[in-house]
Amino acid sequence: MSVVPQLDLSRQYQQIRPQVEQAALEVLASGRYIGGTWVARFEEAFGQYVGTGHCIACNSGTDALYLALRALDIGPGDEVITSPFSFIATAEAISLVGATPVFVDIDLASFNLDPAQAAAAITPRTRALLPVHLFGRPADMADLLALAQGHQLAVIEDCAQATGATWAGRPVGSLGTVGCFSFYPTKNLGACGDGGAVTTDDPALAARLRQIKEHGQSRRYYSDTVGVNSRLDAIQAALLTLKLAHLDTWNAARQRVAEVYDQGLADCPGLVRPAVVPGDKARSVWNQYTVRILQDRDRVQAELATQGIGTALYYPIPIHLQPLYAALGYREGQLPQAEQAAREVLSLPMFPELTEAEQDQVMTRLKSLLAPR
Repeated sequence: MSVVPQLDLSRQYQQIRPQVEQAALEVLASGRYIGGTWVARFEEAFGQYVGTGHCIACNSGTDALYLALRALDIGPGDEVITSPFSFIATAEAISLVGATPVFVDIDLASFNLDPAQAAAAITPRTRALLPVHLFGRPADMADLLALAQGHQLAVIEDCAQATGATWAGRPVGSLGTVGCFSFYPTKNLGACGDGGAVTTDDPALAARLRQIKEHGQSRRYYSDTVGVNSRLDAIQAALLTLKLAHLDTWNAARQRVAEVYDQGLADCPGLVRPAVVPGDKARSVWNQYTVRILQDRDRVQAELATQGIGTALYYPIPIHLQPLYAALGYREGQLPQAEQAAREVLSLPMFPELTEAEQDQVMTRLKSLLAPR
């Protein structure tokens, strides 16, 4: 029985192995391992790719969110409206600056923040909206940006899973006040370790971000505020610059994988495919191909595993029901769409190098498990 992994990063490495190794060796030979030319080159290239005037590299996507919140002076007494259906880092960053995450329900078709629910949650303490472009699909930025403008709120885009995605032709990370990216190895643009970046068109905000991420220093050894150490190392910057040149090709390959799944699973009972966005309003880059299994999701996943099919659960517990946030008083049933998603989602194998033969194997076994008995 052949094995189909949910993700295989080694295949990408083999495609670009000589360039990766050369880039890493050049950095090692330079003796400049923190900051310097490699990081500056990546910041310039990634800022141009996203379409913003400034890109500030940092050491993780979590730090990108934290730095953005800090730079916007969001803290104790403030509220930030966000999604309960994401990785914990989205809300964790809000808590780390002393603000309160306010969770509102998602649109089950897109898995993204529901703008109508966000509008209903705004209070005098609300300072920002923090939408997540989940699984590579942009959130409804038209409604969210209009909502933010009407209430004078910042918009912090969580782009961790959506590098290269666009809304109405504009890249995510260029639409809100700031965009926050992760370069964790599993992302569409992945490092060989941790990494992140914040993008913005606001020069004052960019300067503030750079100061906070470098121990609050306005110049070397002179700190004007409490900062952190959040730097992207030079080897990661060199590898990310190299990979950035391939990103659109890899994202196009992900699109083809998604299209094969869409066609092959069209008649699969008990399964809901990702919703198609009409026109070109939202272009997904398919960090994950996530279906909903309407009954016995855990059984289906377990049986696929016994047959050599790798899958993943993103995310089995919505954030508002995490023990961490018990004190906020959210109850089961309060955000039903997010809770239903957590019960039903299953992410199938998805990466650019996945073959159609492997996809056929996944779909054949999935349809067999879901066939009426």
